[in-house]
Amino acid sequence: MDSVYLGSVPPTLRSDSVFLNKIDSGFKTDCGYLIVPENRRKKNSRPIRLPYIIVRSKSPDKKKDPVLFTSGGPGNSSLSWAQGITRSSIIETRDCIAFEQRGTKYAIPYLRNTELDSAWHEAYRYNLSIDSMTIVGVNRYKQRLEKRGIDLAGYNSAETVDDIIDLLKLLRIDSINLSGGSYSGGLMTAVARKAPDRVRSMVLDSPLPTFSPIDEDEPVHFMEAMRTLSSYCEKDSADKASYGDLYNRFINYFNSIVDKKFYQPVPDGTVTRQVAYTKNELLQIIVSAILDNNRIKEVPFIVNKLISGDHETYIRPYLERMMKRYPAPDGMRMAVYCADQASYHNPERIQQVYKLYPFLRDYRINDVYKAMCDCFGVPPVSRNTKEAFYSIVPALIADGEMDAACSPLYVWQLRHYFPNSQCFLFLKKGHGVGSPEFRLLTQKFLDDPYQKLEAPGGSIKKME
Repeated sequence: MDSVYLGSVPPTLRSDSVFLNKIDSGFKTDCGYLIVPENRRKKNSRPIRLPYIIVRSKSPDKKKDPVLFTSGGPGNSSLSWAQGITRSSIIETRDCIAFEQRGTKYAIPYLRNTELDSAWHEAYRYNLSIDSMTIVGVNRYKQRLEKRGIDLAGYNSAETVDDIIDLLKLLRIDSINLSGGSYSGGLMTAVARKAPDRVRSMVLDSPLPTFSPIDEDEPVHFMEAMRTLSSYCEKDSADKASYGDLYNRFINYFNSIVDKKFYQPVPDGTVTRQVAYTKNELLQIIVSAILDNNRIKEVPFIVNKLISGDHETYIRPYLERMMKRYPAPDGMRMAVYCADQASYHNPERIQQVYKLYPFLRDYRINDVYKAMCDCFGVPPVSRNTKEAFYSIVPALIADGEMDAACSPLYVWQLRHYFPNSQCFLFLKKGHGVGSPEFRLLTQKFLDDPYQKLEAPGGSIKKME
């Protein structure tokens, strides 16, 4: 840790972050950069700059232990959280800190270019192999990052954990409450492991434990979510012809089209292209919807449309996006995912999943996978970072029962290792439960992390 910029908003934040202008002017904010080595394992590694925003509580009696948030992904930006927190009751009792992880949007450097997007555009426009063009794009992506002098070996969870601890030291924070969801939920537990004396509590929404192999688990999490959704359709819908036995009809249809190729006319400038697609694109449409709590109720209707053969409503906008926009993962996501996850996945176990669900073979829920990581070439994070551990730090942990990414299974695992945790299951919700009820639980938990909490409604169950 070298230095920090305090006071007025740093130039990159001032010019690039519209959300800073939307923070309630009644709140004082301090913005700065944490400056750290890009790769702590290399002597004389160049410095990188990681911005943060502190939103100050107005209360004269505020607590001395702030809340620190960093986003999931990996690769998502964290700073817009500072805007939303001004409308939360949390700011009434504590300062709140949004910290931008290395390599993400407002960090310097930002690990982003459009080489992989361009490769995908080309693949869909000319009906080339998606897998082959992905490797072409990843190779180009890596070359451009390396030309900028970026050391990809410095972008992993172990480095980010040290970044957060350095920030706490720099700001002279002896006691912190950590908040994170999905990937950053697991990240926060890793901070608690390395600096247990500084962590007062943790709030984790749909967390991905550091020790969990997501590529081995996520296909089954998706199928479990589909099974639960189907059971609700069976109970709640009077239209049994359309929504009865949805789970099995879904499986039977996708098994029937495993080797099929379809074509969709898609306008592209002055021409219309016949764009090829397979069951993989159709599966991605369903997965994207079930991972979005605002759309999860649409999934039965989407499934019925697709298995009836009516693809166009959903596949055309999907293909237009893949041909023209920028949907590819950024460099930070690829580097962290490859170092933390792909390096430790068991290929044999993944093949076992495909035996259970043949139609999932060659479909990858995650947009970063082993073949990409073999090209990206980042070293694995230390095995110590991946191991499960026990901790007395109190934690509030929540998940949706239809989480197709991380699954309530991970909550049970964390509950085992964190005996002072309190865990809640949100019914009919998926990944990322963030809701008024969860915010209420969070406020009560932060007031006293050891008090016994009760579920605040019939749609939420305490996991005991």
